Amino acid sequence: MSNKKNSLQQGYTPYEFPVRKPKTKKSLRELVYDSEKGRILGRTPKNWAQLIIFYTVFYTVLAALFTICLQALFFTLNDEYPKWQLDESLIGVNPGLGFRPLPDDPDEGSLIFYEAKNQTQVKVWTDRLDKFLEPYRNKTLLPSEGKNQIVCDFDQKPKQNQVCAVEVDSWGPCSPNEGYSYNKSSPCIFLKLNRIYGWEPEFYTEPIDEMPQELKDFINKTPLEQRQQIWVSCDGQDPVDTEALAGGLEYFPKDLHGFPVYFYPYVNTPGYLSPLVAVRLIRPQVHQILNIECKAWAKNIKVQLGRDRLGSVHFEVMVD
Repeated sequence: MSNKKNSLQQGYTPYEFPVRKPKTKKSLRELVYDSEKGRILGRTPKNWAQLIIFYTVFYTVLAALFTICLQALFFTLNDEYPKWQLDESLIGVNPGLGFRPLPDDPDEGSLIFYEAKNQTQVKVWTDRLDKFLEPYRNKTLLPSEGKNQIVCDFDQKPKQNQVCAVEVDSWGPCSPNEGYSYNKSSPCIFLKLNRIYGWEPEFYTEPIDEMPQELKDFINKTPLEQRQQIWVSCDGQDPVDTEALAGGLEYFPKDLHGFPVYFYPYVNTPGYLSPLVAVRLIRPQVHQILNIECKAWAKNIKVQLGRDRLGSVHFEVMVD
């Protein structure tokens, strides 16, 4: 028995757990350059060369792919006209109607409010109109200083690379020299149609039932060749607003009642200026907010009122 025990003791080997030797601390200099192993920042010169070559090739290929994609995108674009036009574009084919002057503060909405005797308040609005009309009044602000402008008419339309001049002097009491009649309690509002590349209006040469009577009468008195206009009409939104506009409205230029054919289509010709219609409120009711709606009339302009407006615009005027 003792012999068996001794033999077991002689064949037993105790297990020893490996002990990690503590690393010797290296100085900063040794971390940067290890002279024993020839490493720089933990890598051999060969490793560094391989790494630099890899990332150089990787980013070169990445930059080349990005450049190719960018060039392919630019190839589809044009500085002179949009790729997607009319029905294919997000803008669509129904131009919106806008007005000027606009309040500087969006929180003021579309309210034009001032006191006629307060020259400071009057100047606020006339200055905004002056700024808006700068390119109309000062040709030096236009490309080629407006040298490609011509005076157009229904029988004289612009040729290629020509644009029609907007005659500021035809606005009468709504002209800048008259202060847009703001100091006379008869403010002028300027209407403009939003630009849509390549869009051409289809005109009403005869009045339709939906038009206001005043516009119908104007169309009937207009010579047939001059009826090629996008007609414009304005009125009070509600009966109380219409009653407050008992003094009536005037439209300028006097011989027009809208935007004439010779300004269309818009094709981004340098120096092009959108046609304007000046609407003068003749002595509107004071101390009262007037809600006014204006509509554009053409066969291919859909007019929709309310929140989602189409072919129309709404603004408020209050004169104290």
